[in-house]
Amino acid sequence: MEKDKQRQGITIVGVPMDLGADRRGVDMGPSAIRYASVQEKLSMLGFDVKDIGNLQVPTPETYDAGENQLKYLSEITSVSEELTQILDDIVSDGRFPLVLGGDHSIAIGTVAGVAKRRQRLGLIWFDAHGDLNTADTSPTGNIHGMPLAVSLGIGHPDLVNIGGFAPKVHPENIVVIGARSLDEGERQLIRDKGIRVFTMHDIDRMGMGRVIEESIAIVTDGTDGVHLSLDLDGMDPKDAPGVGTPVPGGISYRESHLAMEMLSNAGILTSAEFVEVNPILDRKNCTAEAAVALIGSVFGEKIL
Repeated sequence: MEKDKQRQGITIVGVPMDLGADRRGVDMGPSAIRYASVQEKLSMLGFDVKDIGNLQVPTPETYDAGENQLKYLSEITSVSEELTQILDDIVSDGRFPLVLGGDHSIAIGTVAGVAKRRQRLGLIWFDAHGDLNTADTSPTGNIHGMPLAVSLGIGHPDLVNIGGFAPKVHPENIVVIGARSLDEGERQLIRDKGIRVFTMHDIDRMGMGRVIEESIAIVTDGTDGVHLSLDLDGMDPKDAPGVGTPVPGGISYRESHLAMEMLSNAGILTSAEFVEVNPILDRKNCTAEAAVALIGSVFGEKIL
């Protein structure tokens, strides 16, 4: 968090979205994170915490998926518009928005909401995937693989123009950390836009400390706020098995904490979301517990 707002109020909102992914269960992610005592953790750290509950999200059984390359476009657009307004209200109240997912398509609304009152937003995307697909490049048509592209103003107009403006972020103010599964269309977009992606190769070679130092420099260059979008599949599946699209060889539990601790020490974050916790695929809620532990580090919890 920003250093001059160390005890700023935190508002939690859950988005039980699973329309953006193929595998069911991620809609229970907000409940799993709450069950792992996220509010108690933050209260213990001295924050004024308000949990405003969950958005109402349609279930796949009650709607047709629609266009095969943009599944549940209308429903995801509607939820994203509502989430944008809620996040804008939280920011205007001077509180820190903490969003619990749900699949990563919710970032379309979170990024739009936190960007509305910023002149220029920095964005940290902690993820095994690029989420830079469009309807033309996606191998699945699942919108949870598109939110970063949408935030850049690339994709279907209904998604790109959520909140009434586009783009929400600029490529020079984005870092992707932990990437190890990129589609060819995403690789091309990364090259075309010059997006800084720290792959697992980079993390192995440079070390997480240097990766975060360089990331902080990028996302704070000319910006007036930084959003953290953390997909639990950025972590290695051994430490976070309860995710819908696990990819071996990910960021370790301790590396993840170091990243969050360094971001906390830098005092740059103005909003955050933790997504893709799927308790159906989990072991004794350990992925949600990992999410809560990382949230603790983001908000200043220390070993000593």
